Amino acid sequence: MLAEGRRRTHRVRVPRLRTSESQRPEVPMSSGVAPAKEPNATGPKAVELVLVKEQNGVQFTSSTLINPTQTPVETQERETWSKKVDFLLSVVGFAVDLANVWRFPYLCYKNGGGAFLVPYLLFMAIAGVPLFYMELALGQFTREGAAGVWKICPLLKGVGFTVILISLYVGFFYNVIIAWALHYFFSSFAAELPWVHCNNTWNSPDCVDARSTGPGSGPNRTLHTTPATEYFERGVLHLHESRGIDDLGPPRWQLTSCLVLVIILLYFSLWKGVKTSGKVVWITATMPYAVLFALLLRGLTLPGAVDGIRAYLSVDFHRLCESSVWIDAATQVCFSLGVGFGVLIAFSSYNKFTNNCYRDAVITTSVNSLTSFSSGFVVFSFLGYMAQKHSVPIGDVAKDGQRRHMFPAHAPSRPADTRCVSAEVATGPGLIFIIYPEALATLPLSSAWAVVFFIMLLTLGIDSAMGGMESVITGLTDEFQLLHRHRELFTLSIVLATFFLSLFCVTNGGIYVFTLLDHFAAGTSILFGVLIEAIGVAWFYGVRQFSDDIQQMTGRRPSLYWRLCWKFVSPCFLLFVVVVSVVTFRPPHYGAYAFPKWANALGWAIASSSMCMVPVYAAYKLCSLPGSLREKLAYAITPEQERELVDSGEVRQFRLRHWLLV
Repeated sequence: MLAEGRRRTHRVRVPRLRTSESQRPEVPMSSGVAPAKEPNATGPKAVELVLVKEQNGVQFTSSTLINPTQTPVETQERETWSKKVDFLLSVVGFAVDLANVWRFPYLCYKNGGGAFLVPYLLFMAIAGVPLFYMELALGQFTREGAAGVWKICPLLKGVGFTVILISLYVGFFYNVIIAWALHYFFSSFAAELPWVHCNNTWNSPDCVDARSTGPGSGPNRTLHTTPATEYFERGVLHLHESRGIDDLGPPRWQLTSCLVLVIILLYFSLWKGVKTSGKVVWITATMPYAVLFALLLRGLTLPGAVDGIRAYLSVDFHRLCESSVWIDAATQVCFSLGVGFGVLIAFSSYNKFTNNCYRDAVITTSVNSLTSFSSGFVVFSFLGYMAQKHSVPIGDVAKDGQRRHMFPAHAPSRPADTRCVSAEVATGPGLIFIIYPEALATLPLSSAWAVVFFIMLLTLGIDSAMGGMESVITGLTDEFQLLHRHRELFTLSIVLATFFLSLFCVTNGGIYVFTLLDHFAAGTSILFGVLIEAIGVAWFYGVRQFSDDIQQMTGRRPSLYWRLCWKFVSPCFLLFVVVVSVVTFRPPHYGAYAFPKWANALGWAIASSSMCMVPVYAAYKLCSLPGSLREKLAYAITPEQERELVDSGEVRQFRLRHWLLV
């Protein structure tokens, strides 16, 4: 005890620099969240030497490495894209998906043709591109996934888990579309396509081959179906063996096998991160454009193609007076760019810190819109051909949610059989799995054209599915280091989980599960997530601070236009779309089948499970922080790198000036 009383301790802090082969130039740091360090980046280190003197003259020293307080130190260097084009192709591949082929052309035709472009381009300029730009910049600056980026406002971290959960839900049914396309792809390797005639085991007495007079062509059987319709609903889905969502039956082995192949492909595209997925998109993101161009050249040579394109581009400005046109344009903008799924944040988090994310946002959104518009020429050239072939108006071919006759309109009719389910033609899978295969079957070398077409569908689906899975994997591995250290095993567990839950969608009644998930998993919930995200970035974190971050990365501050869009226009736009989606909500249905109440309740439970992450995590955060309610709130809404300001009582979010700055 006497010796301890006579002990003297002196602390000396000695700066120490770590050198490297390439020194990073100094960049002025903003006062917000410090970005993760680039690979090979170095910074000053400090060594704390503790000198202990004993009475007998013996000296002991100990040293401790002091981490710098300016920037967080990553235990592992974050990988980056091998090439800039890998990132661009990944973003384009995710944003340009099957909906660009089947939904936009129909909405354009339905809502006044070329006149629909007015609200679409307006909403794209004031909301779509700004939100796209915001997510790319947010992910690139923080270099974190969808959950980790909310170090800018810890209170709203639940938004990150919301979008991760939504992306996981979407994977449960989106992979099934790819499995359908793979089934069609294998079926196309036949001398005669299986959806040409009605002499197959799955055909019903109502099936009529348009090329010949079948048993269902008499006056007592006038509600006819085509071989293509019956092949999809009876030959592939086996829908006739199910009475509804409460009678699913076992998984079909053919679709299950296709789903297994899809899961294997997804896993080996994702298991090594962007190093592997960045190479896969060179094929999956470029192949659709080559196929679309080939189909356009072929479609323009078909009889009736000009009529179809004329119907697609016909301008009716009077339709702009209808609110439904503006609502359709707003929802299309929200969903077509893929904002809110966490994918753009995940992809951009692997960019170099100084990458020009503004240019990337303009390029990729432009490519997305041009792809949607140009695909309409391909779609409607074939729709015009089918309309002329069957002597029906184009509107009957491209009709949403109605039973498609594909026979002369003057044919006698009989009451519809409610057990027989129609195809959701223009805005659902019916266009690409019924109308297009039927049109291709009438062409010379029909099998070859079918193979090419379904290759396009496979590539369109795969890179979009890869993006959704990457959002989940990156978001959770960045948040939990244990998962980060075992990324390959975690990736395997995610794809296996999606496989087992997707099995419900490949049963006899799987299309009902598919429709339910499609209706609820990423509808109002994704709009809600994007709304909270926009408010969190523009209001809680602050547009001015966010603009400083972008200037730090690109050397150029966003103009007043972008800042006004982030602060006012985009949140108001999103609030409008959320309200409209709730007010105009209609229960899901598949043709004449109406879902039971318990199924709708389950659907709302799925939607609510993702949205509730925001208030649940906010409540958890407030309860877990120490201090008074004001102190809890101060810590919860202040970026993690500004915690010392909270300790000194300088919380900028508590000042009116913070909320008024643009």
